[in-house]
Amino acid sequence: MDTTPLDTTPTARRTGPTRRRMLGTALALGAVAPLGLARTASAAPAPASAPVPSSGAASPSRLTLTAPTGPFPVGMVPLHLRDESRLDPNARPGKFRELMATVWYPARTADAAAYPLAPWMTEGALKAFLDDVGFPLPLSLAPLTAGHQGAPVHRAGRPLPVILYSHGAGGHRGDHTIVVQELASHGFAVVTVDHTHDGITEFPDGTVVTRDGVDPGLYPRDYAADLLFLLDRVVDLANGRNPDVDGRTLPNGLLGGLDARNIGAFGWSKGGTAVGLAMVADQRIRAGLTLDGRMESNPAITTDIDRPFMMMTANYTRANSPYIATFWGHLRGWRLDVQATGAVHNSYGDNMTLIPQAGRLIGLTEEQIQSAVGTLDPDRGVLIQQAYPRAFFDLHLRGRHCGKLLDGPSKAFPEVVHHP
Repeated sequence: MDTTPLDTTPTARRTGPTRRRMLGTALALGAVAPLGLARTASAAPAPASAPVPSSGAASPSRLTLTAPTGPFPVGMVPLHLRDESRLDPNARPGKFRELMATVWYPARTADAAAYPLAPWMTEGALKAFLDDVGFPLPLSLAPLTAGHQGAPVHRAGRPLPVILYSHGAGGHRGDHTIVVQELASHGFAVVTVDHTHDGITEFPDGTVVTRDGVDPGLYPRDYAADLLFLLDRVVDLANGRNPDVDGRTLPNGLLGGLDARNIGAFGWSKGGTAVGLAMVADQRIRAGLTLDGRMESNPAITTDIDRPFMMMTANYTRANSPYIATFWGHLRGWRLDVQATGAVHNSYGDNMTLIPQAGRLIGLTEEQIQSAVGTLDPDRGVLIQQAYPRAFFDLHLRGRHCGKLLDGPSKAFPEVVHHP
């Protein structure tokens, strides 16, 4: 659960029933109990390093992520990036800031099935995640994504509009995979990034970096700087240049396949604040979306933004936060503020489906699960997260007014309240 103050990153490991600890506990205990999930993903064989359940236990099945609804299969490729304009104060002296990112995109239908599905987290990052919560996990239990690793890009005669994604404090670039792969399945390229030293990330050489020992920490403006660097790497890809520092072979059709003049961004919590800061700094971001972002930074965001911006709120609203109220007052273009009844801060992202699945494996009550993800029905919460961001970016990056979802209260989503 991302409850860290926005302008600090603690040096001590968090304790208590955080989102990470609850999920890790449930995953670990699920390894020796029947999962009873209604649906399982098609999966590659478990890695040889994964522990095997005891002989008396039923074989576990993977937790699942909600499938995307778009007409295209999804492809993905990770990128190792280095920003040689910035030294990283959290790394060894003289070391430039390094980031791991992933490009998600619509894949060519005829070819996608030949490429393996990507895991939710890489093996080393997942192990670090489980070390953090203090429980072992058979890797075969972790969810797979809908992304086919390295599949050729679907090209339809025009470059793909691009959306950047920024995670919350202590998170990772897979936190909102359901939303990301939904957008990709509908024809967007989505570039996600790990904000190194404020979460868990694994580099190609196997180095895993966590939050432990970070000082002075990462601020929303540091996240925003990562997004601005990512913007330049989108330009590289659009112009046919491979930005991967290791020279990774990129999927067929990716180079020259992105539209660097048509870029949006979204983020959760601290990542949502970073989107606002990045939009102030760079006009190339044409539309921004925050998922319960606190919009809290030092100094406060008091610069007018004349481009479309949407807020999907839960715990942090204009009514209870002067930072959000101030930010809203400086939105001079198209703007929208919606709130799903029963949602809490942790309702956004893959939490909404993984925590209920994992919690039921270990016998958590519905009240305990709701304390983590709110009283909004998880299936409805996932549908809302798929529908509203897609409608927003369809409208403002493509000029497609798909229905009246953004115009006012919707019969399809009666839980969603529009705040004028």
